[in-house]
Amino acid sequence: MIPRYSRPEAVAIWSPETRYRIWFEIEAYAAEAQAELGLIPKEAARTIWEKGKSAKFDIARIDAIEHEVRHDVIAFLTHLAEFVGPDSRFVHLGMTSSDVLDTCLAVQLTRAADLLDADLARLLDVLKRRAFEHKRTVCVGRSHGIHAEPTTFGLKLASAYAEFSRARTRLAAARREVATCAISGAVGTFAHVDPRVEAHVAKKLGLEPEPVSTQVIPRDRHAMFFATLGVIASSVERLATEIRHLQRTEVREAEEYFSPGQKGSSAMPHKRNPVLTENLTGLARIVRSAVTPALENVALWHERDISHSSVERMIGPDATVTLDFALARLADVIDKLIVYPENMQKNLDQLGGLVHSEDVLLALARKGLAREDAYRLVQRNAMKVWTEKADFRSLLAADPEIAKHLSKQEIAACFDPAHHLANVDTVFKRVFGAA
Repeated sequence: MIPRYSRPEAVAIWSPETRYRIWFEIEAYAAEAQAELGLIPKEAARTIWEKGKSAKFDIARIDAIEHEVRHDVIAFLTHLAEFVGPDSRFVHLGMTSSDVLDTCLAVQLTRAADLLDADLARLLDVLKRRAFEHKRTVCVGRSHGIHAEPTTFGLKLASAYAEFSRARTRLAAARREVATCAISGAVGTFAHVDPRVEAHVAKKLGLEPEPVSTQVIPRDRHAMFFATLGVIASSVERLATEIRHLQRTEVREAEEYFSPGQKGSSAMPHKRNPVLTENLTGLARIVRSAVTPALENVALWHERDISHSSVERMIGPDATVTLDFALARLADVIDKLIVYPENMQKNLDQLGGLVHSEDVLLALARKGLAREDAYRLVQRNAMKVWTEKADFRSLLAADPEIAKHLSKQEIAACFDPAHHLANVDTVFKRVFGAA
C-alpha cells in the first residue's frame, strides 16, 4: 500500500501500533480468563491490564529485540514484560504464537470489512440517487459494443446498484466466516490452555471461537474473504469500464467531472481524460492479485507451516486498503458524473432507426409471417442502412413485401421508444423495492 492510493482510516488498521495493541488485548483477555478460572492470581491479571493499557509500545525497541531473537511475538512479549514487570510470567501461558497472530488477523480483517461495508453503503446511496435521476433518460444499449436497443441510463445504474448490493451481502458473509478466534495452543488440542480462555477472548473481541484449529485457523476462511474482495474489485472495474467507454469522444454520453484548473495532458491542452476510472481499473487488478495467493495459502503442511505468513502480511493491508480507496473513489465519480442526455439521443438516432429492427420483426410475426421470413425481410432493409446510410423507416415503408403486412402507421408505431420504457418501473421495484 502506498499513500497515493490509501486512506488514513484503512491504513491505521494495519499499523504496527494497532497490531501491537491488539496483541496486548489478546494476551490481557487470556490472562483475565485464566484468573477467573483460578489458574493465575487475579492481582497479576489486573497488573497486566493496567500496565499494558497505559503502555506506549516502542516500535523501534520491538524491532531491535526481534533483530536479535528472530521472532516477532517473542520480541513483543519481551517488550511487554518491560512494562508489566514480574507478573509478565503469567502472560502467554499455554499459548502459541499463532494464537496471537491469527486472532489479531481476524480482528484486523473484520475491522477492514466494516470499513468496506461503510464504503459500499455510501456507493449504493449515490448509485440509487443517480439511478432515479436518470430513470427515464433514454440511451442506446450496446451488445458487443454495437448498438442494440434502447435502454435508460437509470437502468445502467440500477444494474450497478444491484451488483454492489450483492457485493455487500457477500462481504457480510465473508466477515462472519473470517471472524474466528483461536487460543488453543501448539497444535490446537488445548493441552496447556483451557478452552474457556478462548471463548472469553473471542467474546471480548467480537469473534467466534474457531471450532477446530490446528496451530492455525484454517485458511479456507481467509481464501473466501480475499476472493470476495476480488469479486467486489471486478464489480468496481465493470462500472469503471462502462464510464470509460461512455466518455470516449465518439460517444460522450457521460463524463468524469473535470475540475477547474485540472490538466488532462502535458502536451495537449484540450484533453479531458477518464483518469479516475482508468485508475480504478488498475486498482481492481491489484485487489484481485491477492486472490490466488490466498487460495494457495489453504494447503499448509500438517498442523502448520509459515508459508502463508509472508503472503498475508502483504495481501491483508494491500487488498483491503486499496479496495477501500477504490470504493470511495468510485462513489465520488458517480456522485459528480456529468451526463449528456442530448448526446444519448443523438447516438440513439445515429443509425437511422436500426435499433427498432426487432420491433418490426415482431410486428410482422404477429401478422402471421414465419419468423424466418420476417427476419429476412427486416434484415435486407437493415443492411442497406449500414452500407448506404439510408433511413430504415423509409426503406421499410417502400418494401412491397413488408407493405403487404404493415401499413405506414403500423411501421411508424414500431419506432416509438415508449414501449422500451414500459417496464422500467417494474425493474426499479425489483432493485430498490416498492418505495
